[in-house]
Amino acid sequence: MAIMKPIKPVGIVGYCSYIPRYRIPAKAISQVWTDGKGGTPITEKAVAGLDEDTVTIALEAARNALLRAQINPQRIGAVWVGSESHPYAVKPTSTIVAEAIGAVPHTQAGDWEFACKAGTEAMQAGIGFVASGMQRYVLAVGADTAQGRPGDALEYTAASGGAACLIGPAAESIATFEATFSFVTDTPDFWRRPHAHYPSHGQRFTGEPAYFEHVLSAAKTIMSELGRTPKDYQHVILHQPNAKFPRRAAKMLGFEKAQWETGLLSPVVGNTYSGAAMLGLTAALDIARPGDRILCVSFGSGAGSDAFSLLVSDGIEGVARRAPTTQAYISRRREIDYARYARYRGKLLLA
Repeated sequence: MAIMKPIKPVGIVGYCSYIPRYRIPAKAISQVWTDGKGGTPITEKAVAGLDEDTVTIALEAARNALLRAQINPQRIGAVWVGSESHPYAVKPTSTIVAEAIGAVPHTQAGDWEFACKAGTEAMQAGIGFVASGMQRYVLAVGADTAQGRPGDALEYTAASGGAACLIGPAAESIATFEATFSFVTDTPDFWRRPHAHYPSHGQRFTGEPAYFEHVLSAAKTIMSELGRTPKDYQHVILHQPNAKFPRRAAKMLGFEKAQWETGLLSPVVGNTYSGAAMLGLTAALDIARPGDRILCVSFGSGAGSDAFSLLVSDGIEGVARRAPTTQAYISRRREIDYARYARYRGKLLLA
């Protein structure tokens, strides 16, 4: 067992999130399927509009990450987009984003997929690219317009949103990567076959053998290998499939509420899948101070977790003001009803 440490110091040079303004309250979904008698795992979730998809979400986050980094996009050596809702089966999302931000043609591009941790695996690869000297900057994005079968438990939480991290030399960064670690097994808790419109899930596998086994193991290992304890971190972000799981996992790991509440966005945003952990990371970076440590642990069904330990640098000062904060996107909301939600998410087939 070994954690992964970059040969050369690497960090986050720019970052940002994007959350659609449309929100459907969980009680509106409950009213349709249980006459309002069922429980609701979150308060509301973000819904992509008719003119939004994974590409537009990734692009908004990427453009704002560049605003914070203040670099020429032509210097970006790779543009990677992780998602489980890429708009094309055969045509990359990454090339569209790369073209739109002005990073083409002398760049590498690729789409990533590992359920909800597709964004963080792109981050890990970006750390390797930059640390090896192959590229100076790598843009890693996690974005989704997640689907949930009507009436299924996933419909309450499957949301839209994303986040972008521009990875570069530590000397230019606002937070450096101390180490990263992955914990992976073949645990079939969630899947979607080709041509299936909605995902399926093995309910009894989703908790203990999937989410908790992987998130807790990844978090414990990286802290142990670094000689750290929960008290060494000011912020902790754990993947958020709902509001209950990350709270419980944080408490099991020994973290206090003040450490995890900043990055817990799922009650009012929902599970943005590939961007979930990254979205929480952006919220923490928005308020982080030099010297703060951040623990970020993603989770992807199928199953695996990526853990990151970051140290916030002096370069963080004033960076958040260059683009909309994650909290600003959360506050910018427009409530919709179930009928409009069904139209926006293509749940009404007209032919």
